[in-house]
Amino acid sequence: MTVKEIRFNANTDTHDIEFKTKHLKQFLMDGHKVKATVLYKGRMITHPEFGRKLMEEILEKLLEVGKIESPPKLEGKMLTTYLVPDKNKITVYKTKLEKENKQIAQVPNTEPAENK
Repeated sequence: MTVKEIRFNANTDTHDIEFKTKHLKQFLMDGHKVKATVLYKGRMITHPEFGRKLMEEILEKLLEVGKIESPPKLEGKMLTTYLVPDKNKITVYKTKLEKENKQIAQVPNTEPAENK
């Protein structure tokens, strides 16, 4: 088991959060331990609540495939937490994805044919 780390900035955009948490979720599903870090730059450390809110959002998205090994801890200008894969949650998540894919495959194509 290796540790995979992804760093976030305290004011990371929502699309970037989605993109990075998708990668973290895949790391957990592959069986890796994950380290999520929120970095504070410059005077952003005066408002640690922004980073905490971001970390809560990240954890909310990752808890469907993993569990928290250590809660978020502020060390200097970095807010860090570790997650480990939870095999039971991963199997439930994979079956949920398979069901969704089957439902998408069963929907008939209702687009109108082009007139030539």
